[in-house]
Amino acid sequence: MSSTIDPAATAWLLVSTALVLLMTPGLAIFYGGMVRTTGVLNMLMMSFVTIPLVTVAWLLVGYTIAFGDDAGGGLIGDLSHFAMRGIDPDSVHGSVPEMLFATFQLTFAILTAALISGAIADRAKFVAWMTFVPLWVLAVYAPIAHWVWGPEGWLASFGALDYAGGLVVEIASGASALALAIVLGPRIGFKIDAMRPHNLPFVLLGAGLLWFGWFGFNAGSALAADGIAAAVFSNTLVAGCLGMLGWLAVEQIRDGRPTTFGAASGVVAGLVAITPSCGSIDTLGALLVGLAAGVVCAFAVGWKFKAGYDDSLDVVGVHFVGGVVGTVSIGLLATEVMTGGVEGLLFGGGFAQLGKQVVAVLVVAAYAFGISFALGKGIDKIIGFRVSKEDEAAGIDFALHAETAYAEGVHGHAPRRHGETHLARELAHERTT
Repeated sequence: MSSTIDPAATAWLLVSTALVLLMTPGLAIFYGGMVRTTGVLNMLMMSFVTIPLVTVAWLLVGYTIAFGDDAGGGLIGDLSHFAMRGIDPDSVHGSVPEMLFATFQLTFAILTAALISGAIADRAKFVAWMTFVPLWVLAVYAPIAHWVWGPEGWLASFGALDYAGGLVVEIASGASALALAIVLGPRIGFKIDAMRPHNLPFVLLGAGLLWFGWFGFNAGSALAADGIAAAVFSNTLVAGCLGMLGWLAVEQIRDGRPTTFGAASGVVAGLVAITPSCGSIDTLGALLVGLAAGVVCAFAVGWKFKAGYDDSLDVVGVHFVGGVVGTVSIGLLATEVMTGGVEGLLFGGGFAQLGKQVVAVLVVAAYAFGISFALGKGIDKIIGFRVSKEDEAAGIDFALHAETAYAEGVHGHAPRRHGETHLARELAHERTT
């Protein structure tokens, strides 16, 4: 490991860190446009509040769990860097300041936690969410980051590849989102009310900010300003484009008309899938991964209606499924030029790498789901995770924050009541039983 700071790499990582931090406000706008008018502010707040919550948890304990010296078995880091102890301006990670590396990784943790909120939109208590976030970062995110990226992490030693977060970010958040969606149960009117996005321009703006930030997310993970970073940057652009085209093709063939919502969702699906594979595949591979993610995720978002879980904003259908597509694709499309040795099945590498990628997906998904389900159930038992039926029907912006996003909810006018008919039916049923 180099003990000299590379000014070019440091400058690029500074920019990348800012880009990744911007993704969380971008996600807030993306999610905020997808919910109904009476839950916009709550949705924005659930993303924004992850920034301070995760920052405190990460700097105190999370970073050392993820990137501290291995405490045994490749499962968790030690507490050598508790409260960033031992890290000063002269400390170096590779060729960049370690404090900058820790902050770069912090922005990943912030975004990953925020992603989960989309699955429980319109029905979660804000205080319960604030309790869940730091616990989840320490119990789920940080250990998985150590397995995959930490010194002597067991999945890294096993040979599983994840360049920028297919396992650590996308599959971990998607599996955790499914767990919380099951804990909280479906929204009032699920499968009955349309529950369409209230502001599609917001959705497109949020998708654009996410796409912009994703260049720092993926290319910044090179920790250098070099040819690999340039290739990763290009792959990120290519996959986002093909994700959009794939999703729009599905809508055109299946529904007869492409939608702006589909365009935004397709971009995100492509970006999700390229996240783990961007440093392992070439341009042709990026085209295939982006296209596959756009097509597969366009169908996957409908699974919740058949399975009965209410993943409000399709975190499972886009992030979990897209993460699986991208992570498994490494075992198929990895090229020796990009990986420095590993080749995928379609390039003559056999089934070995594909098997490692599948094992990693299964292990991370099972761990994230199990711990998140336990955390959600525990919080629900102690303080309750879901708002009352009355508050949910009236709109949680006013109930939880005493504010509304639009004029109809101010100046003495009551917020618009979504799901009121279904609430009345449920309450009437309860009175007669």
